[in-house]
Amino acid sequence: MSKAADHDAAVLYGYFRSSAAYRVRIALNLKGIIVAQRYVHLRNGEQNLEAFRWINPAGLVPYWREGDFGLAQSLAIIEYLDEAHPEPPLLPKDARARAIVREIAYAVCCDIHPIGNLRVLKRLTELGVDEIDRARWSKEWIEQGFAAIEARLAQTPGPFAYGAQPTLADLCIVPQLFNARRFDADLAPFERIRQIEAEAMKLEAFVAAEPGRQPDAE
Repeated sequence: MSKAADHDAAVLYGYFRSSAAYRVRIALNLKGIIVAQRYVHLRNGEQNLEAFRWINPAGLVPYWREGDFGLAQSLAIIEYLDEAHPEPPLLPKDARARAIVREIAYAVCCDIHPIGNLRVLKRLTELGVDEIDRARWSKEWIEQGFAAIEARLAQTPGPFAYGAQPTLADLCIVPQLFNARRFDADLAPFERIRQIEAEAMKLEAFVAAEPGRQPDAE
């Protein structure tokens, strides 16, 4: 069911290759929420333009704008959407289960993703790190982070990260797999993570959010 009318004034600023924006797109699709989208070309530096810095001083995507309400950070946006539109829920009802789902999500968003995002890789370039070593840098941190997540997933029910329905954890894992392949990470040891992706790709909400399917894809 479309909930476009609930968010007539809402705009999501993103970039097709941003895994953080990818997470929010999945959440919107799962909730059946249709909003306007604006595209900020990160490779071309549009995030640093004064016009966008006025919208989001951090110069990052995704950014949610709804009337005079603005919100940065993908997890904050997703949890806002989950509270505003509770069905289907993206967090379990049980407090311990919610904590585990958040742990997995934070492992992606706090431990893996920031170390290999565009501005970090750009700074490595400025410090003289060549393309091969930058790729090795990202690959190493992805594989280390996935190892910790895989260990946690060994303790949780499937087929998704926690149970039979996608949660916040899955919304973070699937986009990080997209990044992992870009840097040729070895995914063979991470059976549960790969199973989660396979299950997610059975759902149109995940498929439609893929980077290559976005209007600004290159």
